[in-house]
Amino acid sequence: MKTWVPISENSDFSIYNIPFGIFSTPYNKRRVGIAIGEFVMDLYEVSKLGIFDKLDIELEVFEANYLNEFISLGKPVTTKVRTIIQEQLCDETSLLRTGKNIFYLQKEVSMHLPVLIGDYTDFYSSIEHATNVGIMFRDPENALLPNWKHIPVGYHGRSSSILISGENIHRPKGQVVLPNEMNPIFQQSSRVDFELEMGFVIGKKTTIGDSVSIDNAEEYIFGKVLFNDWSARDIQKWEYVPLGPFLAKSFASSISPWIVTLEALDRFRVSGPKQEPKVLPYLAFQGMKNYDINLEVSIQPKNGNETIVSESNFKFMYWNMSQQLAHHTSNGCNINVGDLMASGTISGKNPNSYGSMLELTWAGKNPIQLSNGEKRKFIEDYDTVIMRGYCEKDGIRVGFGEVKSQLLPVKK
Repeated sequence: MKTWVPISENSDFSIYNIPFGIFSTPYNKRRVGIAIGEFVMDLYEVSKLGIFDKLDIELEVFEANYLNEFISLGKPVTTKVRTIIQEQLCDETSLLRTGKNIFYLQKEVSMHLPVLIGDYTDFYSSIEHATNVGIMFRDPENALLPNWKHIPVGYHGRSSSILISGENIHRPKGQVVLPNEMNPIFQQSSRVDFELEMGFVIGKKTTIGDSVSIDNAEEYIFGKVLFNDWSARDIQKWEYVPLGPFLAKSFASSISPWIVTLEALDRFRVSGPKQEPKVLPYLAFQGMKNYDINLEVSIQPKNGNETIVSESNFKFMYWNMSQQLAHHTSNGCNINVGDLMASGTISGKNPNSYGSMLELTWAGKNPIQLSNGEKRKFIEDYDTVIMRGYCEKDGIRVGFGEVKSQLLPVKK
């Protein structure tokens, strides 16, 4: 496809992408938009031109605080909207070329949470990450717990503290146990960490008692975002037994503003790691369910340029999204449009592909050196963590932009 919109070769937002998000300008309230090159297209103004008339979409759907109502129209409609936009952007005679207030520079708009997140679940699906954590904190000879290769392990997190890229967070406080001590004290965390993850957004609801089959799971997934699951490792170490993550995770998570649809990612499918032992039938699948998505994490200190500290890939995930969703709903748990499921930390086999400071520094024993000469065991006040992701194949690039947040001092 060739578009009349100027797009640089390394742009995440090529004509093959067309991701959806929620934006606003100083003159307009929040609206549904798509990203193309350096621009945001206002789908409210586009709809007024009549190019979606055959789809019978109410205009108000595009002037909304969240994408939930748009996504609820169903994939036959949302996929057609995406296709129509692609066709119009490749048509030299398109009305989009002469319409008013349709294009804005991305740097001139404000981006917002793309969906109203009702529920949020975080998985633990990278075998490399789970193994590294097991070696550090349990038994190096039996790093994985007995259930890990049988079920996509996960926990229900806190949706209220999920923030859009650009919103800064504060260092959390909590109970920690200092070295060589038996009892906890209450203080600010000294081991704030990032977790490199990706999330998928639910695009179709179920009713309680229903289960989503492994074969139909992708019908319920609208698209994907970048996800930074902020963590306080010292709080986590004390609290996670016996029920798992709580305050060490719930203080903040950050997501990228643009939802990249599964249709845009289809050409980047790959096979995942071999799963042994054989999974139970409800988790067994055919075809390629993983995606080749290049990922990186940078740290930018208050005084200095950013340094890439991790380069990983989503294809490393042991449990794929279809398995995660099939397992999540196997007990009849209902899901709703806008629910968010996160992958868990994405780590590869090489040390530079680990997806957290916990692994990269091996619990602080091997500090990372930044480009300005400073060293980091964990994230320090006024550090900015930036995550980016993109797919590229046969000259076609589809990217996610970035999720970026600065860690501020503890809030008094």
